[in-house]
Amino acid sequence: MEPIRFMVVSGFLGAGKTTTMIALAEHMNRTYGETAIIANDLGANLVDTNLTQTSGCTVAEIASGCICYQMDNTIDQIRRLRDKDGAVFVMSDIPGCGVGALDHVYHTLADAHADEFVLSPFTVIVDPERLRMIMPEKADINLPEELVYLLKLQLEEADLVVLNKCDLLTDADIARYVDFLTTAVPDIPVLTISAREKTGIEELAKYLTTHETELKNFSVRNNHEFEQAEAKLTWYNRRVFFKTNSGEKIDMNAVVDDLIEEIRMGLIERKRNVPHLKTFATSGNGDFNKASLIGVDYDTEYEQEFLRGHKNMRMIINARAVCESRPMARIVDDAVDEVCDRYDLDCQVFFTECFGMADEGR
Repeated sequence: MEPIRFMVVSGFLGAGKTTTMIALAEHMNRTYGETAIIANDLGANLVDTNLTQTSGCTVAEIASGCICYQMDNTIDQIRRLRDKDGAVFVMSDIPGCGVGALDHVYHTLADAHADEFVLSPFTVIVDPERLRMIMPEKADINLPEELVYLLKLQLEEADLVVLNKCDLLTDADIARYVDFLTTAVPDIPVLTISAREKTGIEELAKYLTTHETELKNFSVRNNHEFEQAEAKLTWYNRRVFFKTNSGEKIDMNAVVDDLIEEIRMGLIERKRNVPHLKTFATSGNGDFNKASLIGVDYDTEYEQEFLRGHKNMRMIINARAVCESRPMARIVDDAVDEVCDRYDLDCQVFFTECFGMADEGR
């Protein structure tokens, strides 16, 4: 049996890992062979899984823990995608500001399963806005210094750095960012893409299918600074169902927008931030709303909005917040109550989890 190609996609919260994997999978399904995605997170009920499914890509999910610490499960999922779905290339992300998969995942596969897997370059996606935190201007985007440290670690871990969201930059800006990256990590190749516009995807796919990992010795085991940085983050996940009390159709895009705005204002009031908040809402028949917020100082971005009014919607909320878990839970509860009152909605909550990385009893 021919070895299957596998790769891990890392990157800062909101850098566009999922959008990049979808764009890659769509292109590689046409040009390389069946390509599958593993959506991975520490929590359950993932926005990324639902978004990926709408694209028509083959997707599996590993929830409730990073693939780094679920290697038997990860290997089993890759094999299932190969044997059941005919995948010849599988890619997975890792949760949050994940660092460490090169050590835990790549070296494990190379040491114990070299005959079964070809490991494509360990790829780190960066977005221009967050990159400015470590560039000469030292942009202050209201994130703690510990998270800036995580971004630096991610770049050091990479086999390949991919600058995303280039559709938002001028040619001069792109050149400036690339120049910085090639200076900051001089031995690591840099490619530029816009996952949303699907530019640069062909070149990225060609690189990933013709190169392999360098298998660098990079580890964050027993790294106190890394542990302190991870401890700054809280995971929030909720699955909820909204419906209008009147039975009339309304603009559910406005409900989503106001809900995110209420969460934003709650965080600002408590002097907290959210490096990434994602929502996925659907009312069936292929109509959905996918929204993203990369900080309290930014506008909400929409991958897609509802095309028509609806009487109800199912919604998943995933947030990675720089906020203690109990205040974060209250902020979202208050936001849900506010939009229910404003739009005369009934709300049923089916699942909620909220935990900090340093919370006792996790």
